[in-house]
Amino acid sequence: MSHSIERRVTVADIAAEAGVSRATVSKVLNGRSDVAPSTRAQIEAMLTARGYVPTTRTKRAVPAVRRAGLIEMLFHDAGTPWAAEMIRGAEEAARAARAAIVVSVPDGGPGRGRQWLEDIAGRAPRGIILALSELPAADHKRIVRLGVPAILVDPVGDGESDLPSIGAGNWGGGLAATRHLIDLGHRRIGLITGPMRFLCSQARLAGYRAALERAGIPADEGLIEHGDFHYASGLRLTLSLLDRPGPPTAVFAANDEQALGVYAAIQQRGLRVPDDLSVVGFDDVPMSQWVTPPLTTVRQPIAELGALAVRTLLAHQDGSGVPEGRVELSTKLVVRGSTAPPVRRPAP
Repeated sequence: MSHSIERRVTVADIAAEAGVSRATVSKVLNGRSDVAPSTRAQIEAMLTARGYVPTTRTKRAVPAVRRAGLIEMLFHDAGTPWAAEMIRGAEEAARAARAAIVVSVPDGGPGRGRQWLEDIAGRAPRGIILALSELPAADHKRIVRLGVPAILVDPVGDGESDLPSIGAGNWGGGLAATRHLIDLGHRRIGLITGPMRFLCSQARLAGYRAALERAGIPADEGLIEHGDFHYASGLRLTLSLLDRPGPPTAVFAANDEQALGVYAAIQQRGLRVPDDLSVVGFDDVPMSQWVTPPLTTVRQPIAELGALAVRTLLAHQDGSGVPEGRVELSTKLVVRGSTAPPVRRPAP
């Protein structure tokens, strides 16, 4: 009489079936993060389907198969005040959930290629926050193929993305900033936009135009300058506005960093804020309160956006799913000392 003995499924069996090395299967069993999410999912499914029973040596490690508590945040420039506030809010939310934040800056330099995507896959994050000004279609597809929940955060440049997104009320903020200056009596209001390929820049410009139209003030295209959200463009473009015949009595800068450049230009010309030129910014980063006089600005809930992105991704892991479409948080005008009614000066 012969007895058939069912052979225990081994790591080698799973590796052969999955077409990977035994070391890769061992990494999954031991909860290592340096395995691509798609490969990890394939191996975990095979372990379950084949009824893999760990040996005594590996039993203790099996609960660690789940992804580590990492949330990846991607920025094109992580050194801006906007990014610092976003990271602060994300870290607070992650810490409360016993998760951790990893900040990455995609590097497309020579020889680098798309290594940054492979690095993210190797860390096997629980989710990805794309705080990117632009996301090329090819990179969008690569991120989707990682099989990791992802969410876009303003400012974004791709209105066609099918990824869920969260952001702020940019149109309403632009409207409120411009209407505040109009209510003070300003009629010649300069605008320094952000890059016009960004949806947030387009929306803030549209809000500016809507406020002028509602007040019956013709828009003067000569008072609109297109900046890049950086200090230097605020300085340079304000000097350009001041050199024009009939210069503005107020300037709305589409972010606070550019507004600081506006301050520098005014000082360079021997003028004063708000006596000679009122200034409004956008974002309400901490430094907006440190300048003299403190900056009137549109408060964008930057830290709250970071926190909401983290909570949304972690909720997906708990089974509730990442919501589709877009969620917008409201903005609020914060009036400080940089705005005042225009001074009527006697004609020379």
